[in-house]
Order: sequence, then C-alpha cells, then structure tokens
Amino acid sequence: MPAEVRPLTVAIVGATGVVGRTMSQVLSERHFPIGELRLLASGRSAGSTISSDGRTLTVGEATPEAFEGVDIALFSAGSDVSRQLAPEAAVRGATVIDNSNAWRMEPNIPLIVGQVNPDDAEWHEGIIANPNCSTMQLVPVLMALRDTVGIERVVVDTYQSVSGTGAEAIAELETQIRAHVAGEPKVASVYPHPIAFNALPEIDVFLENGYTREEWKVVTESRKILHLPELRLSCTAVRVPVFVSHSEAVHVETSKPMSPDEARRAFAAVPGVVVMDDPEGHVYPLASLAAGTDEIYVGRVRTDPSVKNGLAFWVVSDNLRKGAATNTIEIAEVLLERGWVKARSRRTGSSGAGAGS
Repeated sequence: MPAEVRPLTVAIVGATGVVGRTMSQVLSERHFPIGELRLLASGRSAGSTISSDGRTLTVGEATPEAFEGVDIALFSAGSDVSRQLAPEAAVRGATVIDNSNAWRMEPNIPLIVGQVNPDDAEWHEGIIANPNCSTMQLVPVLMALRDTVGIERVVVDTYQSVSGTGAEAIAELETQIRAHVAGEPKVASVYPHPIAFNALPEIDVFLENGYTREEWKVVTESRKILHLPELRLSCTAVRVPVFVSHSEAVHVETSKPMSPDEARRAFAAVPGVVVMDDPEGHVYPLASLAAGTDEIYVGRVRTDPSVKNGLAFWVVSDNLRKGAATNTIEIAEVLLERGWVKARSRRTGSSGAGAGS
C-alpha cells in the first residue's frame, strides 16, 4: 500500500462465518490500512465477540445504518443479504466487494480476479463482485493460455472441499468420519448423501439445462472475467471429503500448438501461480499443501492427444483464502493503489444511489 493512504473504515458482513473470519485474518496479514474494523452479521450473531489482530471485537448487526462512515464493505453473507444490503452500503458511500452470487453476472457490475482483469474495477459504481472459488483458481491459468496461444474450448472437472459450504459442512464431515470409525451410521443433513468417503456430483441446485448452478457459474463467470463471451466451456462440479482446498482437472483445446514445457513457463509467469510438476518424483499439487496459502498450484501438465492442440493439467488452491477472502482483499488493494475507492466522491455531493439500487 502507498505510504500516504489514510486508515480506512472497513466492514465485514458475515464476519462470523468461515470466509468472514478468513477475511479478517487476511486483512491483518497483509497490513491493510484499517482505522476501524466493523464486524457485522445477522441479529442472531450480533453481540458475540471475535478476536482480530490481537483485539477482541464485538459483532454488530448488519443493518443499513451500520454502513454509515464505511469506506470499504466486504460481503460474505449469501446472495439474499447482498441483494438487500449492498445497495444500502453503496448509497451511504461504501465501496462494496461482494463474495456472493448476487451481482456477478450483472452487466454493470465488475467481476474481478486480481491477476486477470483489475482494470475492470475502474468502472465500478459502488459494487464489485468477487467470483466463485472454482472460477477464481481457473481463470489465471486460462489467461496465460489466452494471451499466448488462444483458447478454443475448456472442459473442467472440480473436486471441491466441504469448507466451500461452510462450518456446518466441516462439522458434518468430522462427525461422519467418527461415526465410520465407531461402526455407526453416517447421517447426512447438510448434503443429500453422506460426504465422508464419498464423492457427490451435486453442488448447488440443478438447472433446467442439466448443469448445477455451481457448474454454470464457472462457465458464465469465466467468460466474463476473461472477456471471452463465446468461450466453449463445460464443467462438472463434485464435492469430495476434503476439508480445505479445491482441485480441478482441466482440459484445454488451444488455438495454436503449445508444448507442456511452454505451458509451464506461461503458467509460472502469472503472479501468484506456482508450477509443481515432477511426476517421477511424485510432485504435483495437493489439497493439503495448498491449504493455508494464497497461491494457485498447477501440475500434471501434459499433451491431450484426444483433440488438436490439446493440453491437460491439474489446478489446486485454498478456496477460503485465494478462492474468496484473499482475492477480495486484493481487489480492495487495487482500488486503493489506483485511487478507485469512490466512496468519498459520493459522500460529498454525488446524488447517485450506487450500483444495484
């Protein structure tokens, strides 16, 4: 951050959730210039306390009035809350960075991944959308191919951890593991079937086209972020019994030929992408390795002989950090570095009500 940046008032909506707590942690780790941190949640959680950066903070209720004086509001409380409160925060002068699905495909709302399309943030009108965690780790490596040889078609299969669903899913997996060891029945409540020792090809609701909403997010969000509206992309999303980090098997048909070595060099040139690719030494990205880090890991890079100009590779990243919290804070950093926090201009005389209102 530039030395002259004044301390900001930052709000986290959904502060008691898994991603909200991670946001607070990442803000501290990256020394974001905070003068006041407001932790907000539903009325049910208001009054509870959370430790942040050596301080104990009381959680307030997320109401429209809670955003008075806020510079940047980080939302991770679900689409319904974002639809209701993000415009209220924006009209009060806050710049909203929203982690839900509420605004991502709205044409007047930028959808941002820090390494890929930060310039799009310039035209925000008070609300910026953060992509789905599976999209997040995919688009930086696709960008490397887009910018070198072009992309014709993408097929991606995701293997997503239970933390993507939240704290209840983490607890359910732990409970089912204990039940399995004890020889007791594994009871499912968060998911339609037990997740322990299983793989569920159902994430979010099924749509009329046969895809789940999670799968269709990857399709539509990738097109928007990469500025490739006609990109042919298909996704199958699978929930697996992993606590943290999503993994993806990706098959790409490129416009021009590219060798695996050339692809590795292109991937490694993207900030925040780490190539781990030594199959003979059993070195490749693992969910357990990625957990707790902010990098996107790529390995198993190889030629896909089933199509012309085909490449196949494996991508892993921590879905709570880079997949949600860290990219949110990276967007806020871009806004500060480039002077695109528009809160002050609206507070001091603009009559605009903010995007989405």
